[in-house]
Amino acid sequence: MSDILVFIPARMASTRLPGKPLADIAGEPMIVRVLRRAAAAGIGAVVVATDSSQIAAAVEKAGGRAVLTRADHASGSDRIFEALGKVDPDRRSSIILNVQGDLPTLEPGDIKAALTPLADTAVDIATLAAEIRRSAERDDPNVVKVVGTPVAPARLRALYFTRATAPSGAGPLYQHVGLYAFRRAALERFVALPPSPLEQREKLEQLRALEAGMRIDVALVDSVPLGVDTPRDLATARAKLSDRL
Repeated sequence: MSDILVFIPARMASTRLPGKPLADIAGEPMIVRVLRRAAAAGIGAVVVATDSSQIAAAVEKAGGRAVLTRADHASGSDRIFEALGKVDPDRRSSIILNVQGDLPTLEPGDIKAALTPLADTAVDIATLAAEIRRSAERDDPNVVKVVGTPVAPARLRALYFTRATAPSGAGPLYQHVGLYAFRRAALERFVALPPSPLEQREKLEQLRALEAGMRIDVALVDSVPLGVDTPRDLATARAKLSDRL
């Protein structure tokens, strides 16, 4: 689809796992595994936005496309915005997906599902969440929760994102999956905004959009991909994906 672009931001300077985009997982660099899953979604051209010539070389060796960006970006959203200007200077693409480069088990169908809330013209940004099934994750601050109100089957309007256990009371809790589908105008507005008070307090970038009055809707999916942030996560990803060979 010519009006949709999928970007995967990737940088070498991860604090907890330096060089993780190039970490080998069952014979391929992690960034290549994510690239293949994004391409399998079949929703648009996929581009890796990176500050590293090594990452770019690995992507291109695998047949993908990479764009070099500045190294000083504060977030993946800023990185993909720079790459967007290089890839699509004529502004042909109206929807931009930001797929994190450390989600090697992300299901292609879930990437596609992230687009569904944008069928509603009132929605600025769409993302994903899944119901929390493990009791320990309900109180884990590393598991980001979406507080939202149902607006359609398998879809919420996000009211808040938090590391706390919320909302209280009986009922399901939903874990946020860090993948975003932006309308182009929403991405442009978002990266121009300064960091917001709640964003800085919770360390959650998406709160900047909510505090600015932007609407984020959430497509509910059945699974949460493994995020690779530590050596232990990497070992888990290697075990899971080697089992599929």
